[in-house]
Parts: sequence; C-alpha cells; structure tokens
Amino acid sequence: MSALVRPLDDRMIGGVCGALARRFSTSTSTMRVLFVLSCLLPGPQFLLYLALWVFLPSEKRSRQAW
Repeated sequence: MSALVRPLDDRMIGGVCGALARRFSTSTSTMRVLFVLSCLLPGPQFLLYLALWVFLPSEKRSRQAW
C-alpha cells in the first residue's frame, strides 16, 4: 500500500478519492462512485471527506532541473 497523500494529478475537488484509490489499489472513478453511493446512506460521509481534505497532506512537487 502506498502512503496516504492527496495526488496533484488525479484531483476532481480535493483529491481525497484519488488518495484513497491509490491506497487501496483501485481506480479513482470506482472510489468516486463508491463515495457518491455512500452519501445516499445516513452518516457523516461528507464531513469525513472534508476532514480528510483538510488533514491529508498534499503530494509534493518534484523539483525539475532546468
């Protein structure tokens, strides 16, 4: 499993679904569909998404030699 960081290249809103998809080795679109379906159930899914957006670090950009 990879580290849980929000990717720079696979973001739609905050990159949380992209980070979870990388962590669990699944596609980002699958993770997004699962999140939208989970929002149909009662619970704090949206608040959890916001908390992960705030607390997960963003992936660092690598410095390229010019």
